[in-house]
Amino acid sequence: MAESPGGGEKTEQPTPKKLQQAKEKGQIARSKDLGTAFVLISSATALLLFGPVLAGVMLTVAKRMFSLQPKDIFDTTSMFSAFGEIMMMLLPPMMYIFAFVLVAAFVGNCLLGGFNFSWQAAGPKASKMSPLKGFKRMFGLQALVELGKSILKVLVVMGMAFALLNTFFSDIMTLSVMSAPNNIEDALWILGWLFFGLCCSVIIIALVDAPYQAWKHNKELMMTLQEVKDEHKNMEGDPKVKARIRRTQMQMSMKRMMQEVPSADVIVTNPTHYSVALRYKQGRDKAPVVVAKGVDEMAMQIRKVAAEHKVPMVESPALARAIYYTTELDRPIPDALFSAVAQVLAYVYQLNLYLKGRGKRPRKLARELAVPKDYYYD
Repeated sequence: MAESPGGGEKTEQPTPKKLQQAKEKGQIARSKDLGTAFVLISSATALLLFGPVLAGVMLTVAKRMFSLQPKDIFDTTSMFSAFGEIMMMLLPPMMYIFAFVLVAAFVGNCLLGGFNFSWQAAGPKASKMSPLKGFKRMFGLQALVELGKSILKVLVVMGMAFALLNTFFSDIMTLSVMSAPNNIEDALWILGWLFFGLCCSVIIIALVDAPYQAWKHNKELMMTLQEVKDEHKNMEGDPKVKARIRRTQMQMSMKRMMQEVPSADVIVTNPTHYSVALRYKQGRDKAPVVVAKGVDEMAMQIRKVAAEHKVPMVESPALARAIYYTTELDRPIPDALFSAVAQVLAYVYQLNLYLKGRGKRPRKLARELAVPKDYYYD
């Protein structure tokens, strides 16, 4: 198993970030044999498709160039005009063939690894000019692999050539007893299919090289477990730093929450474990809003601040738990709790009027207000 320079076996698959970084550097899987196979086969196919048209044009050109009219002897511009006519006749079939091959070359080279352009790969590198590294590339493992592929190519092409010549041997021998122009047409037909067959032999090399290049590229990008952890840490942030940030955010949130407690209209308590501060301002709030909430020590701190600012406190364990678990800070309470909270607010308002000497003492509020079953928390 390969090891990284820093130690440790590369046992982990490359992460998406590692693959993206490699792509930006131009390090993607590429198979030259696959691209070559596409170009050669497309060239042979293009000749088979557009060869008859091209042959017809070339025959017309030959007749034109080998036929000399008396007027052409004394016309100094006839050669140039003939050259222009030839180019106009040859251009369409040649453009078809070139376009066919160009598209095949682009597709063949993009099949493995996709289309990619990298300025980093295009830029000069000192390592490529190092004689020592060049020597290692010439006599390294990769060079041996390329040598093996080259030998395989020669063997495959020779074998295909022998098979094709054996298949078309009788047709080739028949050409010697045929008369023109039939023998020329048959010769071109045989030559075209021989070329196509030889080009198809490269597919065997491409079918071996393409998976090997994909495997080799993936192996080169393999990562150690520590590299994966370091990348995750860099992407997500150091856990210690994140914990410190969360702690700071929580402290700031608690400070803001405590600053809102004096503005509350009532504190609903457990009375020991839960405390919820509610605010309801007519014309401002559509429903009672939770401005502070907490459990245990935080609940005690809320009650302490509320006592300092003379905010009324009401004991209702079920309601306090229901509001705490169902409502976020600065959010209105659920509709299902309106009835219970309305009783609390009505009691507080009557109590304030009584303390100001402007009303009767309110009837003592029930300790357990009715809370829907779906909002009951133990």
